[in-house]
Amino acid sequence: MKDHQQVFAVGKMCRVFQVSRSGYYHWLNRKPSPRELENQELRTNILEVHKLTKFRLGSPKIQKELEDRGFYISRPRVARLMKELQIRSIIHRKFKVVTTDSSHGHAISPNLLDRDFAATRPVQKWVSDITYVRTNQGWLYLTIVMDLYDRKIIGWSMSRTMEADRTAIAAFKMAIQNRPVNPDELIFHSDRGVQYACEEFRKLLKAYRINQSMSRKGNCWDNAVAENFFKILKSELIYQIHKPQYERTRIEIFEFIEIWYNKKRKHSYLNYLSPEQFEKSYQSKAA
Repeated sequence: MKDHQQVFAVGKMCRVFQVSRSGYYHWLNRKPSPRELENQELRTNILEVHKLTKFRLGSPKIQKELEDRGFYISRPRVARLMKELQIRSIIHRKFKVVTTDSSHGHAISPNLLDRDFAATRPVQKWVSDITYVRTNQGWLYLTIVMDLYDRKIIGWSMSRTMEADRTAIAAFKMAIQNRPVNPDELIFHSDRGVQYACEEFRKLLKAYRINQSMSRKGNCWDNAVAENFFKILKSELIYQIHKPQYERTRIEIFEFIEIWYNKKRKHSYLNYLSPEQFEKSYQSKAA
């Protein structure tokens, strides 16, 4: 049996809803207001930003991306339009800090950084850490070196093993190639892991006359900025990869660091600039 829809005359419907026929036709034929036209354009741009950033941004950073496109609107308005579009940033999973293996007989350096994560210039304070990423072909170990001035990842390495030459040493060598150091002016801070405490790594720091600093035992807050980078990496990338393959994960991490994090991701600490933008602003001031 077919369903039948009954169609009523416009005049009758207007009487039922107690509106005038002229008012109905005015509503039917009216043009979108300037505000609505602007919202339509904003929705299009919000969707573009949302897709281009791989759904990683919430309303504060989408607002900053829109400013780069010439739209100067409030964060609540961006949040309201995102809600209308039924989009949001990727939900962060709880980040669990991996305990450092400090069961070794090597010497421990003093905590020179002492949780002072502010730097007034590049190559003044570097922090480094190692994290574990599970893949279908075994563990991937990622080591990073970050300059605290602009929060840029200036050195990194990925490996299947935890030997110092493939982790801390490899990442450090990339860092000094990217940012040459001046003797006695740099603090290099890490946890107490054997990769940083071993003789090979200490000799490398000594050759460049770099001051080594280490966190207190079992205190992840002493290296909080490096830990926070891993939280960002895992919540925005690693937890979103379905059935991660080792080589594919390597490529994704490379793109995340070099293309997304260093060049495009805006940081509230850097006044909503990316590390590369912040670095360029420093260079222009120093010139």
